[in-house]
Amino acid sequence: MTPRRSWRRHRTFFTTAARYALTEHVRNRFAMVLVALFIPVWTALAFYSVPDTPTRFRLRATGDLLTPHGNQLTEITGALNAVTLIIGFMMFAASFVNGRFDRRLALAGYPRTHLVLAKLVSLTLISAAVAAYATALTCTFWKPRQPALLAAALFLAGITYGSLGVAFGSLLRREVEGMFAIVMTSVIDLALQNPLYSSSSNGGIVRYLPSYGAMQAATGAGFSATPLPKYLAIQAGWFTATALTGLLAFHIRTRNSLSRPRPRIIAPRTPDDTTPTASVSAPAPNVPAQQQDCSPPRPSLRRS
Repeated sequence: MTPRRSWRRHRTFFTTAARYALTEHVRNRFAMVLVALFIPVWTALAFYSVPDTPTRFRLRATGDLLTPHGNQLTEITGALNAVTLIIGFMMFAASFVNGRFDRRLALAGYPRTHLVLAKLVSLTLISAAVAAYATALTCTFWKPRQPALLAAALFLAGITYGSLGVAFGSLLRREVEGMFAIVMTSVIDLALQNPLYSSSSNGGIVRYLPSYGAMQAATGAGFSATPLPKYLAIQAGWFTATALTGLLAFHIRTRNSLSRPRPRIIAPRTPDDTTPTASVSAPAPNVPAQQQDCSPPRPSLRRS
């Protein structure tokens, strides 16, 4: 096969897998409703239900003492929570529902590399669209200092939880288990990431949570003019770790496609001692005729 034909073959495999992956997400009507309604409702509730009283805290990323409005700070947390929940749910649903189909494709010889790349492309496009949508909604309520940095933080948080959704969808056996894992991970993570709590001296544990870099970058984007590439890199590291976990889970689920079934060896059946034999038997191979019958002669039963 020429290199040109091989490239076309790989391109066909990739485009086909990516098209089906994106189509599956679009057909998920419940996820589309969540994107259209849950994000604006959740961010609006976070903005309007909290008083706009100035709140003083020290941002760990810059060390600056900030005094933003409380509703604006809560709205950032709400946007991060909405983005991570929706993208994690979408990727989990796609991986859980299509798990058997992906395994069949792999067993049939479809390249698993193209399947993984298709999932990565769909995750990237969905995260970019949802992050841009959430950033636009945030700008309608108030004006962040760095909207581009806010969008980047939301995007990286989304792809991190999307990778977690792929891992949960490949490892867990029930849909309820995966949904509970995603919801509880996001709620616990972002609840502890609240800058009012994490800025205290006892908040060092938040450094080891999945959305630490995204929360610091998003908070700095909203109330500071200092660029924070370091914390975007931290969040990118979390995405790399979760992506490798999802890749390993997908590999475990489809590992049978690489191993061929071993030939089944059937041992020859040997007759039992109780099995009746014929009166005249064929001589055993490679055994002299004198050595075949070593049993003593039977006594005669005839009367004299």
